[in-house]
Amino acid sequence: MNRNKLIAFTLTLLCNMAFGQEAKENYVLIHPGDTEKDIIAKAANVTPSPRQLRWQQLELTAFFHFGINTFSDKEWGDGKEDPQIFNPTALDARQWVITAKNAGIKQVIITAKHHDGFCLWPTKTTRHSVVSSPWKDGKGDVVKEVADACRAYGIGFGVYLSPWDRNAPVYGTDAYNDFFVEQLTELLTRYGRVDEVWFDGANGEGPNGKKQVYDFERWYKLIRELQPAATIAIMGPDVRWVGTESGYGRETEWSVVPANNLDRHEIASGSQRDLAFKPEGDMTGNDLGSREKIVNAKGLVWYPAETDVSIRPGWFYHAKEDDKVKTPEKLLDIYYSSVGRNGVLLLNIPPDKRGVIHENDIASLKAWKKIISATFAVNLARGARLNIGSKGKFILDHDYDTYWAAGKKDSTAVIELRLDGNKTFDVLLLQENIATGQRIEQFVLEYRDGGNWKKITEGTTVGYKRLIRFDPVTARKVRLRILSSRLNPTLSEFGLYKQVQW
Repeated sequence: MNRNKLIAFTLTLLCNMAFGQEAKENYVLIHPGDTEKDIIAKAANVTPSPRQLRWQQLELTAFFHFGINTFSDKEWGDGKEDPQIFNPTALDARQWVITAKNAGIKQVIITAKHHDGFCLWPTKTTRHSVVSSPWKDGKGDVVKEVADACRAYGIGFGVYLSPWDRNAPVYGTDAYNDFFVEQLTELLTRYGRVDEVWFDGANGEGPNGKKQVYDFERWYKLIRELQPAATIAIMGPDVRWVGTESGYGRETEWSVVPANNLDRHEIASGSQRDLAFKPEGDMTGNDLGSREKIVNAKGLVWYPAETDVSIRPGWFYHAKEDDKVKTPEKLLDIYYSSVGRNGVLLLNIPPDKRGVIHENDIASLKAWKKIISATFAVNLARGARLNIGSKGKFILDHDYDTYWAAGKKDSTAVIELRLDGNKTFDVLLLQENIATGQRIEQFVLEYRDGGNWKKITEGTTVGYKRLIRFDPVTARKVRLRILSSRLNPTLSEFGLYKQVQW
């Protein structure tokens, strides 16, 4: 088999195994004879799979870090903790889910097992679980309570199962992959629909001093069989880690990236570390999908970014951090820098030793949600008279599925809006219809000042959602100039808003 055929065969095998055979539109092979123009056109037509599109539209998701670490006051347990210390006095998973939903969060993930190996469900694989705790006389099941609460309140349910297990005696041997598959099977078959399975790349030593070679392909195949609608995140084929746990995504975020960059070892080396973005060449670099990056790719794949951060300094609850909960203003800045940069925000909200979300966290979340809701309640562009300098019709209707598209031969476009009177605004919202691809590379927003057009702000990628804040501008005429696009650009939404202070 020659080199080009081998590359094509290998990439096809990767996509069939990891990305799902039913959704081939979320990747494309690059052939040896493809020109740069061909490759750019291919990139413009790569689209998310149905599970990826559903995930992107969630915008806000939550992590519940809860377990033996909550009671040992550690961030990473060593696997030697006594299950007797796990004893929440008032565990209320419904309160967790209501808190998340009231904050606008649409899906939650429970840490079913962290690195310490303590399981929050009555697994048959180990006694290092809730079965050996005094909570509910060893008959409790935290995972079930969270799953039931999610169904009751109509939000998505996901599980985190740590591949690293510092308690399991078989960790570091072939038997551990069977052990892990059994745990994963229990989680995927006992609790109804699972919407997301979250893996990190932590891979330290187990109790025998050995490290494990993880069988990711086997795990992916099992998830696809048992929960085909579930996205597999971070150490998985559907969603990647943005590269930092600060909550801040890239200014330029491409969801279409070179498939030959999908190196799990690179991801694992930085997972769970609050690092700045790494140099180019892995999935945490500053530039993942520019023209310069994709023209030498062997293939392209839709691989969007999840941006994670904790509402507190730590990921598990610590009483000493009760006065260090992120303020509504800080959460708002994170929102604009994650959801507003073509990402999905995964916000950790750790329950306390009682088994409830702490009052300080709730207060901050409530105020954060009020600011967002008030700011985006009225689109000041609604009712504007439109003049589009290319073919197509743009309707401002709050319906993501309806969208404007420039002419097929256009890579630039101008949309001019005459607002319903003078309006003062300081936020721009743009959305591409990513079901047709991610295309916009550069844009500028301007307003009419007398006889001149003046720049308000500018940006690069848009993707599912782009939010940009700027100093307040009062104007009646504005225009969006799309300066560069991969094929003809599309827009599902255009919005102008005035920030509300709280």
